[in-house]
Amino acid sequence: MSLMRWQPFEELMSLREAMDRLFEESIVWPRSLLAPAAQTFAVDIYETKDDVVVKASLPGVKPEDVEVSVVGDTLTIKGEVKEEKDIKEENYIRKERRYGSFCRSFTLPVSVNADKATAEFENGVLTLTLPKAEEVKPKTIAIKAKK
Repeated sequence: MSLMRWQPFEELMSLREAMDRLFEESIVWPRSLLAPAAQTFAVDIYETKDDVVVKASLPGVKPEDVEVSVVGDTLTIKGEVKEEKDIKEENYIRKERRYGSFCRSFTLPVSVNADKATAEFENGVLTLTLPKAEEVKPKTIAIKAKK
């Protein structure tokens, strides 16, 4: 058996480590720890040559319960997951699914033409295709050589 020297200050957390932990726990993780599942949803946003495409996972949501709007360069997706009323509360063994309203807004990377946007809903995934405005699309200028 070997003896280890006791160093009481080794076990104490430094002030910097305590502050890092405080900020990490309160700022970095608020959505995943504090927000109910019905209030947030996963989104992929990517750009093609002509469009900005948004794919939002909305399982259990009916297309008629979702509202999409574009104001300026801000896209907003909001809706509501309605609770099933035909099951009595006392009959539940486990109840994890969340019900209620949800809303998320995103700043789009470029201006889009919202009038020509399309929305498709398939297997719980909302796909928005937002055509880029003509003024932001890259334009090619032909170069003519003088003889």
